[in-house]
Amino acid sequence: MAHVALLSAALLAADRPLGERELCKLLDVSPEGLTRVVEDLGSRLAREGLGLTVDEVAGGFRLVVEPALTAQLAELLAPPPLPQLSNAALETLALIAYRQPVTRGELEAARGASCASTLDTLQERELVKVVGRREVVGRPLMYATTGRFLMEFGLRSLHDLPDLDSQPEGFLRG
Repeated sequence: MAHVALLSAALLAADRPLGERELCKLLDVSPEGLTRVVEDLGSRLAREGLGLTVDEVAGGFRLVVEPALTAQLAELLAPPPLPQLSNAALETLALIAYRQPVTRGELEAARGASCASTLDTLQERELVKVVGRREVVGRPLMYATTGRFLMEFGLRSLHDLPDLDSQPEGFLRG
């Protein structure tokens, strides 16, 4: 019981998904033990009908509202709306997601257009970040997606991205 209580409190208190390693350390359990505690918490939440469930996303776990209740809570749960991402931003984000780490020059070559302001927008929204410099002349910055990208798109990891072979022709140009 103590493990389930501590896990539920940690997931509720955290402002991000908590990873396996930090939860194992917090609960002083093995990865197998953590799996049992997570399953136990999920079962208890479902059995008691508390309106919450454990979600595995962005390489970690978090407590979320039971999907069946989200429609009724839509007004409460909706964050202040951000302006919708432009097609250019979505295309740039897709290129980064599938080709990361990638430089601005590589993105512009693939898109055939400048993407400096688009990269600024994606960084402001914490969907992409600078992850280093390419070891070539000029040492350009390299960009990759963030944990927030995974959370916003409901992905556990980048391996959950749709297979490019199943996408329409021209999904990613270049």
